Amino acid sequence: MALVFLEEDPWLLEYESCEKLHRDIMEQLTQRQKYPRTSENYSQISANVRLRLKQYNNEVGQLEKKLNDTPAGNITAEETERRARQIEYLKTKNVQMQKIFDDQVVSKMLEEKRQLIGSSPWGDDSYRDVEAASIANASISDMRSNQKNMLKEQEQGLENLSQIISRQKDIAHTISNEVDYHNELLDDLGTQIDRTDTRVRTETQHVGVISQKDNTCTYWIVIIILFIGIVTVAVI
Repeated sequence: MALVFLEEDPWLLEYESCEKLHRDIMEQLTQRQKYPRTSENYSQISANVRLRLKQYNNEVGQLEKKLNDTPAGNITAEETERRARQIEYLKTKNVQMQKIFDDQVVSKMLEEKRQLIGSSPWGDDSYRDVEAASIANASISDMRSNQKNMLKEQEQGLENLSQIISRQKDIAHTISNEVDYHNELLDDLGTQIDRTDTRVRTETQHVGVISQKDNTCTYWIVIIILFIGIVTVAVI
């Protein structure tokens, strides 16, 4: 029965999201190769690709964790094995994209240095081979240095993000306390309004009773006066 709703499985939706993210990264890597290494567009795309590679790696890790945490019986053993192969395939893509990213840096540096050096004035091919090997070694060293710098930048970015989230949490906690305080004030105000309304109704009833009593007294006074008048006329 679990396979009937396989298309609606959140795991499959997240897998498709990883596939889409992979396509986006590959498109950006292709676009990145069109710009000089020192250009602003190259730097922006490089930063974006680094963030997306990290996002891709995290999402693949979450997919693997969810598959491992899936209760037995929810999916078949064949489906579990198939999904495990899909995760391995995603991990392979991650390695390939990282390699492309690093190789592009090396190729750009070699291209720039070849443009600076130009053709050898002596026409010696062995000289160019030695020079290319030297450039490649220097490029690898630069690449490692760049990777260390990128890791430091990422760690600093994560630290800043952690601080921002902590501040947002404090702000949300403060807002929650303010809302609770205002809710208590509104509850007290509502209680006082109910009490005032009850008192107004009570006083209105008292005024009605007093008014009714005043009208009765007036009637009795008029009756007594008329009675006295009648007696006086009869005596006369």
